Amino acid sequence: MGELPTESTYTPMSHHQNILQDILEGSSVQDTLVHSYKRSFNGFSAKLTEKEVQKLSGMEGIVSIFPNRIYELQTTRSWDFVGLPENVKRMPTVESDTIVGVIDSGIWPESEMFSDYGFGPPPMKWKGVCDGGHNLTCNNKLIGARYYESVLTTEGSARDTQGHGTHTASTAAGNIVKGVSFYEIANGNARGAVPSARIAAYKVCFSDGCASNAILAGFDDAIADGVDIISVSLGSDPVGFDFDPVAIGSFHAMQKGILTSHSVGNNGPDLQTVGSNAPWLLSVAASSTDRQVMDKIVLGNGKTFQGLGVNGFMLKGTQFPLLYGDNVSTICDTLAAKHCEEGCLDKELVKGKIVICDSAKADSETFTSGALGTILVSDPSQAWFDMSPVYPLPAALINTESGDLVKSYFNSTLKPVATILRTESIKDFEAPVVASFSSRGPNKISPDIIKPDISAPGVDILAAFSPAANPSSVTGDTRSVKYSILSGTSMACPHVTGAAAYVKTYHPDWSPSAIKSALMTTAFSMNNTKYSDAEFAYGSGQIDPVKALNPGLVYDAHADDYVQFLCGMGYDSSKVKLITNSTCPGGRTTPDQSKNLNYPSFGAHVEVGKKINLKFARTVTNVGTTSSTYKVKITSDDRITVAVEPQVLSFKSFNEEQSFVVSVAGDGLGLDEMATASLVWSDEVHIVRSPIVVYSQSIL
Repeated sequence: MGELPTESTYTPMSHHQNILQDILEGSSVQDTLVHSYKRSFNGFSAKLTEKEVQKLSGMEGIVSIFPNRIYELQTTRSWDFVGLPENVKRMPTVESDTIVGVIDSGIWPESEMFSDYGFGPPPMKWKGVCDGGHNLTCNNKLIGARYYESVLTTEGSARDTQGHGTHTASTAAGNIVKGVSFYEIANGNARGAVPSARIAAYKVCFSDGCASNAILAGFDDAIADGVDIISVSLGSDPVGFDFDPVAIGSFHAMQKGILTSHSVGNNGPDLQTVGSNAPWLLSVAASSTDRQVMDKIVLGNGKTFQGLGVNGFMLKGTQFPLLYGDNVSTICDTLAAKHCEEGCLDKELVKGKIVICDSAKADSETFTSGALGTILVSDPSQAWFDMSPVYPLPAALINTESGDLVKSYFNSTLKPVATILRTESIKDFEAPVVASFSSRGPNKISPDIIKPDISAPGVDILAAFSPAANPSSVTGDTRSVKYSILSGTSMACPHVTGAAAYVKTYHPDWSPSAIKSALMTTAFSMNNTKYSDAEFAYGSGQIDPVKALNPGLVYDAHADDYVQFLCGMGYDSSKVKLITNSTCPGGRTTPDQSKNLNYPSFGAHVEVGKKINLKFARTVTNVGTTSSTYKVKITSDDRITVAVEPQVLSFKSFNEEQSFVVSVAGDGLGLDEMATASLVWSDEVHIVRSPIVVYSQSIL
């Protein structure tokens, strides 16, 4: 997606229509053209046959063509936990002029978290509109709304019918609303990081997913509308930057000074699953907070088991008949019945009973069949055991060890009974721990860039929700709520969006990379005892928004640096032009410079068994005190030796730059090993920390 030509006579829509007119075989331009990108970059999406694609690819001026892909949505105490309390120091006037753009599933404008009580008119820089379709009205808080009907859907509104977009927008920049909960669970005050900021919603996700042509349209408008930060909680499997609408759109945003925060995906704990890999993106992993919501199962013999689940129901009575899946099925074989597979349970047999099922996903079948409640039993390798889903009936998820004890009671008792108590909040002293579902590195697209970048709360997050969506996503659940509890990297992403917006209110002149650097180098160092993936799981650590206001030093980078990075990756000029509207020097690729991109972390993919001899060049900019001296400190595991030259950086002025070189040496790594170190610059006031990761995993 190139930049728009500067000639005043150029009309993108006419140009795109003329191109289509030349290649179409029988179809009209009106029926074929889906979207013309004409505000922030130049391109179009259209419904074409293979033959028409071939004709188009041979035309002069066509940089690249890629197919429409479907992306998925990736799904209070959290702000206090990361050190951003309600009474934190703020810049009220600047915050009120800050606009957060949310590219998601739309928004529920009537939510209290989007009320404009006490808000003045939108900032003068705002160039957007409220074009949310039928029956949607914006205000001085929610200042913009747009929707993009893809080739898959024609819902015709920016109104959120899934709850996801409302949840993410309110987490980033929602108003403070006191005394909210989900059926009295997780009581407290809901708020975003920047409650005085404005919100603009761009609906690109519908019930059938998020089409890449719609995602690009959202970026096209958000950039031109004048947003300050973009939040994108959606994604797919890793793809090349030239085929990735988020990478393309966010590059153009970065060129305009807009940072994009992006969720890494929910395909963990498998390695190489991160779907947010471009270095100009701020890629966000999900971690826990110190508040965990849990269920309790109480058996007739008095034994109690703690399970996972958000149970907003209060059972009327103390004990209820307990049955196993194969006791309540007359049509399925034993294994299918024990798993409570779809269509297996007999409605007459489960009525008024609590059913044991050997599956983490049997809540839909037990609910549909009319069971009173369900105990879900699963091996930890087959289910996520660090988050609590919202269930459509009283339910709790337990592991197989606890499940065996429950089944032993069931088999040894003439009339087994049990109950499931309402969910309660408990203290989690291990937090923050990266979530098992959070996608992991290494970076499949650019192996020397460590991804994720950073971690943020994404487990059991309470925020605003759409009353039009049912909270469990199970068909037949008729509940309607204003607030709900969700988990996912989708929930972590708006925490970082909000933190970035908070930093920008104090430093409106900082580049996107400077804000990103401030958040990464001041992050809270996380514990890797539960998961050995370390930085491939959580990046630089968990956000600390207040510390990020004063990072001392930042690693800055700009569009030209990223173009050079792409050329060094092997992208030729045509592919680079698709992403950036720039070309490689001399039109050719250049030597790989990934290790020398001015990035706040240091990464290197090395050959198995080969001696390690690496050098990283970096430049830091002084944004702390005018005159300061920073000394370096290195901690490292015993497989690598790290040296820095020079070891002292002396600054005499604000915004002064100083460069240094990091050398890493070692005897070599075995297959699928990683060696880590930490580099810290400190002037005894600021701690500027960067992880160093050298690894030998095979890039699949």
